[in-house]
Amino acid sequence: MPNPEYEAVSKAKNQRESGNAEGAVDTLENYLRTDPHNTGPRMLLAEISIFDLKRKDYGLLQLNIILDLEPDNYDARKALVTVLKNEKTSAKEADLHYKYLVENCQEDADLMNSYAVFCKMQLADFNKASEYYQKAILLKPSNPGYRLNYAILLVNDLKNYTEGRRQLEKVVELDPSNLRATTALKKLEKDKFRDGQEKKGFFSRFKK
Repeated sequence: MPNPEYEAVSKAKNQRESGNAEGAVDTLENYLRTDPHNTGPRMLLAEISIFDLKRKDYGLLQLNIILDLEPDNYDARKALVTVLKNEKTSAKEADLHYKYLVENCQEDADLMNSYAVFCKMQLADFNKASEYYQKAILLKPSNPGYRLNYAILLVNDLKNYTEGRRQLEKVVELDPSNLRATTALKKLEKDKFRDGQEKKGFFSRFKK
């Protein structure tokens, strides 16, 4: 027995792989006219529109339709923040979606890391970024990328050189070939430490 959804999606994927993204969009649009509430083909339509045809607004429209139909569709919401997170003008909207996701996908380490990056780069909320880097690391302690991101935040933004050094040392332990981490660690030790102890600034001498 024919399966129209399977046939449309398969045809669209083949068209996309052959370089005919416009044809893939036409195939999916034609199918969705007969089954507008089916979010699977609509998700593929959004992906092709955004990444292949660079039609961001049309792709975002499809993602928002999916969320109207299925508010708990985490894949659609994650796709939405992927598009929105890098634009200052859409930071507020992206933050709302991120908050929903981190509350409902608490075991997703990549999501926690992504939100931490967003908090740092778009919101300049370094404390919240620290919180979510720590959550990502707690979920996947052996991931050197999370720790490197956290170390950079600690050193450059929070000025917590001791914890930053500890994180960099852990990155090098996990990934000895990580040139960025080894270089950053050497520079940090040269600039901020003496005889293994953190150097004290001039004004810290007057603190009680």
